[in-house]
Amino acid sequence: MPDSDLERRILHGLGLEWEQAAGQLDAPLRELMRKPLFSLGDLGRHLGQWLESRMEIRINRRFAFEHPWDSVCAVLRHEMAHQLAGSFRTDPNEPPHGPKFQRACFHLRADPRASGDFPTLRESVFSEGAGERDPVIRRVRKLLALAGSSNAAEAEAAAAKAHELILKHNLERIGSRRPPDFVSLYLGQPALRHTRDKYALSALLQNFYFVEGIWISAFALKSGKMGRVLEVSGTPQNIRMADYVYHFILHYIDAQWRIYNKNRSLGARRKTDFATGVIIGFQNRLKSQREEMAAASPDERARALIRVGDPALTQYVRRRYPRLRSFRRGGGRDIDVFNYGYGRGRDLVINKGIEEKGDGTGGLLE
Repeated sequence: MPDSDLERRILHGLGLEWEQAAGQLDAPLRELMRKPLFSLGDLGRHLGQWLESRMEIRINRRFAFEHPWDSVCAVLRHEMAHQLAGSFRTDPNEPPHGPKFQRACFHLRADPRASGDFPTLRESVFSEGAGERDPVIRRVRKLLALAGSSNAAEAEAAAAKAHELILKHNLERIGSRRPPDFVSLYLGQPALRHTRDKYALSALLQNFYFVEGIWISAFALKSGKMGRVLEVSGTPQNIRMADYVYHFILHYIDAQWRIYNKNRSLGARRKTDFATGVIIGFQNRLKSQREEMAAASPDERARALIRVGDPALTQYVRRRYPRLRSFRRGGGRDIDVFNYGYGRGRDLVINKGIEEKGDGTGGLLE
C-alpha cells in the first residue's frame, strides 16, 4: 500500500476511533468533546500531541506506520484525555499530566503513559526477556519443550503438567488477594467479519487460560471501515500465554487442514467447520484434564476456584466496558469435516514448536 494511501486510511481510522471513544463517555462529558482535526507528522520522540489552539490531534507518522493499531489507539486516547481535561475547571497552573488529566484518562480508559519516549504496552508485555524474569513462565517453557517430544506419552504428560502449573499459579494469585495488574491487548487484526472458529478460540482462551475476551469495535485498516477485533484482558504473563496458544492453534489448524484437504478441494466454509472441530476437541480435552485435577485436589476452595474463574478480572473488564452485551454465533456445518477436526483437536498438544510469536514484539517462549 503506497504511503499516501496508508496515511489517508490511518487518518480516517483515527477519526472513526475518536467518535467511538467519545461516544462511550457519559452524556455530560460527551457534550464537552468536539471532533478535532487529525494529522500525522514528525514529532521526534513524542508519540502524539494535542494542539488546543488548532483543535488538532497529531500522531507521530513513523509510529503510526510501524506499530499495531491498538498501540496507535492508545496514543489517540491519551491525546483525547488532554482534549477532555482542557474542558475541566481546575487550577490553571496544574501540570499537563495532573489530576484533571488523570480524571480524563479514567473516563476515556486511556493510558496516562502513552506519550513521549516510552515502550508501548504491547512492547512491555512482549519485551525480550519478560518471560525470563518470571519463574513460573520459565518452568512452563521447559515443560512445553518436553511436550514436543516424539514420545506421545511423555509429550502428553508434560503438556498436562504445564497446564496444571498455570492453573495452580493462578489459583494462588487469586487466593492471595494481591492487587491485580491487568492489561488489555488485541489478538489478531480488526476485520469486518470473523469466522465462527475465531469465536470458539476466544471462548477456549477465556475458559482455560485466565483471560477475558471481548469483541470490540476497531478500525480495519485494509477495508477502511470499523470492524471488530478480539481484545483480551489479564495479567501480562497470562496475556503472553494466551497469545502463544492462540497462534499455536491457528498454525496447527492450517497444517492439519492442508493434509486433510490435499485431495478434496474444499472451500473456506468447510475449513471453518474443520477449525471449529479442532478447537472444541482440544477444549474438551482440557476440560477433562481440569476435572481430573479438581477431583484429585483435597482443597474444596481450589475446586470452587477452578469453576468460578477470576472475579477481579471480571470486575476489571466490567469497569472497562460497562455496557457489554452477549451474542451467539450459529450456522450449519458439515458434520464429517467437523468430526475429523474434533479428532485432531483431541490429539493436539501445545508445545514449544512454532517460530512465529504472534502479534506481539515477542512471546512467552521467545
